[in-house]
Amino acid sequence: MAIFERLREVATGVVTRAPHQQMSRALAKTLGYRALMIVVTIAVAFWFTGDTGQALSIGLVANAVKTGTYYSYERLWDRISWGVHPEHSE
Repeated sequence: MAIFERLREVATGVVTRAPHQQMSRALAKTLGYRALMIVVTIAVAFWFTGDTGQALSIGLVANAVKTGTYYSYERLWDRISWGVHPEHSE
């Protein structure tokens, strides 16, 4: 039981219950980043395949999965206060 108490002590001040940013901001960041990554992925896929249809398929499918993953990751990190200084947070 002592190990769980120690973990709780370490986590105090690192993990917060309230996010630092609005959900809409995280969503806007996610979509903007993903739009850029779709273009990059399609360009690289086209360079390797030489086929526009395959490049579009690769770029869109890969990035649809990554968008959800990134958004979830961003929301998780938004609840961690480690490395965030109060004067720099919103």
